[in-house]
Amino acid sequence: MDTVLPIIVAATAAGAILLIFLGLAGGAPVDPVQARLTQLGTMQAKNLEELELQQPFMERTLRPLFARLSGFVSRLSSTSFSERTEKRLALAGNPGDLRVADWLGIKVVAAFVFAIVFFLLFNLALAVGPLMAVVLGVAGAGIGYIAPEFWLSGRIRRRQKAILVMIPDTLDLLTISVRAGLGFDAALAKVVEKLPGPLSEEFRRALAEVRVGKARREALRDIVPRT
Repeated sequence: MDTVLPIIVAATAAGAILLIFLGLAGGAPVDPVQARLTQLGTMQAKNLEELELQQPFMERTLRPLFARLSGFVSRLSSTSFSERTEKRLALAGNPGDLRVADWLGIKVVAAFVFAIVFFLLFNLALAVGPLMAVVLGVAGAGIGYIAPEFWLSGRIRRRQKAILVMIPDTLDLLTISVRAGLGFDAALAKVVEKLPGPLSEEFRRALAEVRVGKARREALRDIVPRT
């Protein structure tokens, strides 16, 4: 029984982390401008409580939790670290609409879970002694804090590869559309319609920004740091 208990705890903790990542990564990227317009157009609530209940589960529970957990870490982190994290999240396509505070919260939760798992496994299952188990628990916290970065790096690589694969077809369709008499914005809209993928999502966002008054040159140039 002493050997089975920590294994069950470790499996449960690992499953919880997996569910969090699947929940964050599973949502399709949504144009923030269009999402806000849709939200404003469909609001039917009559009081603050109903407005809060209309928010997704991520917005109502997980995001405030991550914000509280990341508060202490963000006070210790530098501005350059926050900027680098924000850039990496943008390169990954902002999975789950994550912000820097949300990402820090995930890292804190992962560090806490890994620390408990390492402590229980080495102290109860392998009987290494309390002091060594604490040391290994601290090491587990470090591993848990870093582990989400490996997941994010993998997502960045996959997204950048998908963008590179889309470039030839995108250029062909843009050229054909412009030669057929479409304006450049209409040609971009045709790419968004016909070629689903991360590059089209960036064009969709740029077109939405142009529609709300942003200069086309600036909207297109802002795609660069996100890709």
